[in-house]
Amino acid sequence: MDPVLIPILVAVIVVVFLAAATVRIVPQARRYNIERFGRYRRTLQPGLNFVVPVADRVNTKLDVREQVYSSAPKPVITEDNLVVNIDTVLYYQITDPRAAAYEVADYLQAIDQLTVTTLRNVIGSMDLEQTLTSREEINARLRAVLDDATGKWGIRVNRVEIKAIDPPHSIQEAMEKQMRAERDKRAAVLHAEGERQAKILTAEGTKQKDILEAQGAQQAMILRADGEAKAVELVFQAVHRNNADPKILAYKYLETLPHLAKSDNNTFWVIPGELTEAVRAVTHAFGDQSTTGLPASAQPEEATTTDADGAPDEGGAPELEAGSPLSLDAAAAADEVAKRADAMVSDAKAEAARTAQVPGRGQTSGD
Repeated sequence: MDPVLIPILVAVIVVVFLAAATVRIVPQARRYNIERFGRYRRTLQPGLNFVVPVADRVNTKLDVREQVYSSAPKPVITEDNLVVNIDTVLYYQITDPRAAAYEVADYLQAIDQLTVTTLRNVIGSMDLEQTLTSREEINARLRAVLDDATGKWGIRVNRVEIKAIDPPHSIQEAMEKQMRAERDKRAAVLHAEGERQAKILTAEGTKQKDILEAQGAQQAMILRADGEAKAVELVFQAVHRNNADPKILAYKYLETLPHLAKSDNNTFWVIPGELTEAVRAVTHAFGDQSTTGLPASAQPEEATTTDADGAPDEGGAPELEAGSPLSLDAAAAADEVAKRADAMVSDAKAEAARTAQVPGRGQTSGD
């Protein structure tokens, strides 16, 4: 090889090496801290950057994106002297790469220890119940303390969350029993409230039902009474319009007697005192019919009387002598009517006796 070419090749290699050492390409969301002869010079931004070869070197490479740091469970003592293990999750971001590299040796360890210390101060002023129910308050207080302390380190704490709070096993069992008792209590209260509402609704329904039934019965009784009144009125008008004879009414009265004992609801029956009047009326009726049925020869002659002027008196009543055929026929008719009345009364008594023999019926009595 030509001796002249060797120095040229060496020079080219040195130039290429120096050119490569001069150029620094920084990726997006990265920051490079440059030191010149061991002293901080500047921070390289993303993109193409040039440095002095040999004099400048990259000290630290930092990621300025938001980071997530999950710490291991740390034992913390509450105000009521219970030890609980608390896991935290920290969201942070590097805002000043120079401070993050030169103000603190290990910012993650510093943040972790600061979180534990702050947790012990915060949880130490709370009992277990407050610790379990005050996560938002604990997160806010942790964030305020960490953000204030890490600001000079070039780190911004965006959020702090408590991932888990684990009390001792015995406390967990006691809490489970307490929660079970609370749920049983709420279930019993809800069940009792449901039964109360059901009874109230049932009572209101029964009340409305009774009211409607009473109103229906009232309307039915009113309509039935109106119908009976109209029927009585029609019968009364028919009787007066046809000018019914009292003898017919008395006979109808006697025909009604056998029906008094036919009702299933009657346990006793009473023969009214007007029976003799009805019998007497029917007797007179049969007596009048026997009189009208006598032959013309057997009828008594009207007693003709004259007044003081010698005129005959036509308004005189016929007189019956003892033993006359008219009086005998009237007596026979009366006996016949009495027998019929006795027969009807006997039938009514027998019907009442048969009704009284049914189980659950009372003893019959006839007066």
